[in-house]
Amino acid sequence: MAETGEASTAGESANGPARGLIVVGVDGSPLSIAALRYAGRLAESLGCTIEALSVWQYHMALGTFTPLDWTPEEDTSELLDQAVREAFGSDPPAGLRRTVRQGHAASVLAKAGAGAEMLIVGSRGHGGFAGMLLGSVSASVSAHARCPVLIIHPQPAPKE
Repeated sequence: MAETGEASTAGESANGPARGLIVVGVDGSPLSIAALRYAGRLAESLGCTIEALSVWQYHMALGTFTPLDWTPEEDTSELLDQAVREAFGSDPPAGLRRTVRQGHAASVLAKAGAGAEMLIVGSRGHGGFAGMLLGSVSASVSAHARCPVLIIHPQPAPKE
C-alpha cells in the first residue's frame, strides 16, 4: 500500500483530533475527477480532509497475460496524481491524502469508508456499458459501505 500527503486517520492526527474524512474513489475517469472536485467543495465547507483512493488488481482471463514490465502500483499512483492535478490544478486541498491499494475496488472502497464522514464515487468509471446508470463498483459501494455514499452522475447536456 502506498500513501502520500498528510497522513491522518479517524480519531487521530499529528496536530490533535482528526477532522472528518471524505474518501473519494479515483480511477481517472471524468466522473471520478468530478467526484474529487465535489469532495474539495464539501471538505472546505465541512472542515474535513480528503483521502483520494485508487485501487488496482491483477485481472485473470484466458488467453491474456500481464506484461513483465507492468508496475501496477506505480502506474496507479501516476494516474491518481494526474487526476488530482486535473481536479485541483496546482492547489490541492490542504491535508489531501493520496492512497493506492491493491484489491477489488468496491471492497477496498467500502472498507476505507468505515468511519469516514462520506464516501464519494462516480456513477461509472472506465469499465461497464454506456447505457447503465450505475457501474458495478458504485452499485456495490452504495450497498455495502458503512458511511453515507455520494454518487456523482454525468451532468445532462445543456438544452438548446
